[in-house]
Amino acid sequence: MKCGPSKLLTVPTQTRALGVTMQILTTKLPQYKAEAKAGPINTSQPAGSCFSSQRPYCNVQNKNLYLATFAAVLGPLSFGFVLGYSSPAIAELTDADDPHLALDKNAASWFGSIVTIGAAAGGIFGGWIVDRIGRKLSLMLCSLPFVLGFTLIISAQNVWMLLMGRLLTGLASGITSLVVPVYISETSHSRVRGTLGSCVQLMVVTGIVGSYIAGMLLDWRWLAVLCCVPPLLMLIFMCFMPETPRYLIQQDKTLEAMAALKFLRGPHADHEWEYRQIESSGDDQETSLALSELRNPAIYKPFLIGIFMMFFQQFTGINAIMFYANTIFEEANFKNSSLASVIIGLVQVAFTAVAAMIMDKAGRKVLLFISGITMAISAGVFAIYFKLTATVVNNSSGLLSSPTSAPIGPVDHLAWLALASMGLFIAGFAIGWGPIPWLIMSEIFPLRARGVASGVCVVTNWGCAFLVTKEFHDLMVSLTTYGTFGLFAGFCAVSVLFTSFYVPETKGKTLEQIEVHFRGSGSAQRYGSIADSIQ
Repeated sequence: MKCGPSKLLTVPTQTRALGVTMQILTTKLPQYKAEAKAGPINTSQPAGSCFSSQRPYCNVQNKNLYLATFAAVLGPLSFGFVLGYSSPAIAELTDADDPHLALDKNAASWFGSIVTIGAAAGGIFGGWIVDRIGRKLSLMLCSLPFVLGFTLIISAQNVWMLLMGRLLTGLASGITSLVVPVYISETSHSRVRGTLGSCVQLMVVTGIVGSYIAGMLLDWRWLAVLCCVPPLLMLIFMCFMPETPRYLIQQDKTLEAMAALKFLRGPHADHEWEYRQIESSGDDQETSLALSELRNPAIYKPFLIGIFMMFFQQFTGINAIMFYANTIFEEANFKNSSLASVIIGLVQVAFTAVAAMIMDKAGRKVLLFISGITMAISAGVFAIYFKLTATVVNNSSGLLSSPTSAPIGPVDHLAWLALASMGLFIAGFAIGWGPIPWLIMSEIFPLRARGVASGVCVVTNWGCAFLVTKEFHDLMVSLTTYGTFGLFAGFCAVSVLFTSFYVPETKGKTLEQIEVHFRGSGSAQRYGSIADSIQ
């Protein structure tokens, strides 16, 4: 999505409109407060309202909502550039003429993996600040370590400056991966929340591909300069975007909340009705989460779902598939590894875009089913492929000789099998288990627990990513390559069962309706047994 001058020129106009809106609301504040105190709140949908499930998207198509989403997803785009930066940069830095900047095998490994450590720390920090300074300010704040980290890389004089820059960009990525889904979820209408929420993963993979393509044209310093652009744009755009109405209502900022709703929904939506829906949901809640509440089903049920979804996302084996991608392309006579990376990235972008377009029509669970089954089959085919090739060379340990090169054997007639299963696996991941765990994370937690619970989920995700990446080679030594991919196929199959029994369908539901589902779900005993077993 391009942002030309015409887009930027509309922002001050929208800001002035927001100021006028707040002035108008000043005269209506007594009315809002009086209605909020006047007996039981009527939660029925007003006649003719666009919130009615009987009417189509009449008031959802407000350009300000999409502008706010675009401003927010510049964060995941920055995050994608961080992930994609390592591939072209390592290729150059390992052959650098300057001995102070040249990366040996160990330094190159840390250059790629230290981002996950920073991201895990960012998940903890992001979970703390998102409930204290708000979603908007958290997004603006995380642009600073993005820019500072890449500035360190640009000016690097030694390996330590490179690693510190990567650590800072990882920290920013962790904050972004938590705050952006929450911001989009809390600002979106329920009818388009799935599509807009899926844009998080779409922009991540777009950033990765963009970094790959730019890396073919720019050296590593100029590529780092380019990587500074998305977070700077996010900082500028977010200055003109509102805080989420739910956070403002939680902070008892009535004027700002109503102004934000009018900005996000347009002048013809029933802002008062939506305001009262959100307010009534939070009437019986404390503003912060107490540790004792972890035994409350409305807290621990979504908490467990979020953690297990992040676990399954990483243990599907997506990193293992990406690990072997270049080798598989070479066996199929694709000798240009950079081009291979771009092709893989484009497949991810295409199918993530498909997922975003159908998310609010097909639903989350259907796509998770399709994704899990597809990945289980393709990972199983990978296991068979590696078994056959290992048998031909009569030496399965040949696959394990090096973590950077895995000779598969002279079985050219089977290369198509590896290519097909890899493409199928990546497409399956992109359509379900890639974007949906982040979307579900932003939907299922109660408002007062959203920051802390999302932080734990982000830490779980990045911790599992680090574990899988770091121990992948040792796992292949213990189980053989085909045994390892068979294990990943098993995890994919279990993810289908987990989706069937425990993941709720959130399509078309407001965040308040999802919260009510967990408060009164009849499956409390099922979740309770899981909670008790891990205590």
